[in-house]
Amino acid sequence: MAERQPTYGARAPSAATRPVRRRLIAQFALLVGAALVAALLVECAVRVMLGDRIVLFPRYHTGADYGEFKLRRLRPGEHFRHHSRDGDWEFRINRAGLRNDREFARPKPAGVYRVLCLGDSHTQGYEVRQEHTFAMVLERFLNAQGLRAEVINAGISGFGTAEEVAYLESEGVKWEPDAVVLGFFANDYEDNLKAGLFELEGGGSLKAVKHEHLPGVSVQDKLYAVPGTRWLGEHSYAYAHVFNLVWEHYKARLAADARATAPTESAVATRSADDHETRLAAAVLARLGDFCRARGIQSLVLDLPQTDERSVARASLNAGARAAVERHCDDLLAYETLLQPYAGAAELHVAHGQRHISEFTHAVFGVAAGQRLMARRAATKAALPKADQPR
Repeated sequence: MAERQPTYGARAPSAATRPVRRRLIAQFALLVGAALVAALLVECAVRVMLGDRIVLFPRYHTGADYGEFKLRRLRPGEHFRHHSRDGDWEFRINRAGLRNDREFARPKPAGVYRVLCLGDSHTQGYEVRQEHTFAMVLERFLNAQGLRAEVINAGISGFGTAEEVAYLESEGVKWEPDAVVLGFFANDYEDNLKAGLFELEGGGSLKAVKHEHLPGVSVQDKLYAVPGTRWLGEHSYAYAHVFNLVWEHYKARLAADARATAPTESAVATRSADDHETRLAAAVLARLGDFCRARGIQSLVLDLPQTDERSVARASLNAGARAAVERHCDDLLAYETLLQPYAGAAELHVAHGQRHISEFTHAVFGVAAGQRLMARRAATKAALPKADQPR
């Protein structure tokens, strides 16, 4: 009698179990199909009811160690798109996490005039084509004047002036800029408070009390590790609606927590910056100007116009913050002298979406910034002995 050979591995399903397995597979497929149909119906409903009001503006942030500070930056090498009823915009990020199409050498090549642009989503260029940000307009203008200019766009959505100064001192200065252009927007007052990087001491001096601010970075790191999440962020209105609601809730809670721990005059939310927020912003702007002056770097602040639901444009710098700029920085492009004549005659902000400054406003600032930098450069050159003048 032949000896039965042992079998290894899983046994083949018996005739009795095959129908059960097929039934389970069919039920699972039905469940997946029903979920996809439900998701499609939700997506269609959101597009029909809210499509004109939803923006698909995915944020691609990650953390970066910049000396003593750990801050947000754009994910290096990313290529993504934003979309709203106003248009579709492409973002190309270089290996340094900057919205620039090329890389920048360190050390700076001889004969190059380099400008570092700091700011938030307005400077980064939300709702604006990459080649039409004020940074790119400025670069083209300077090159047209005969300079070998490189303009670095270091704008990061969500940044306040405090983060911009922390970046400048720990990382931006390594780019060896000849000039720093900072775009100041009205939400910087509150964003400085939320970041909590600096606090005011007696006499109005500024002290670094915190060296890390990475809101939302850990969540993004987890989200983008899930296959398909990036596609949803750039294409799904339902996903974008939920993400935007959660994001705004988180920002509001962060602001409330910041006010709760700040001095009493800033414990109540107002549409305008309160006294503490103004003094903090003024001290941070003074720190930026003093840092640049000590290193022979030109500093120029752009007063980016804010707007409200009535489309009334107005200055972002209030009297206290403006006084600090005029005292400590080399130059200021003020809203009332540069852009107010265009109010009501030209589109200063994108019509819908998140109402960022328009390509027209970027162009005006880019050219005006170039004119100011060239004028300051010419004045500095004239004041130097002929042998020391830059070529």
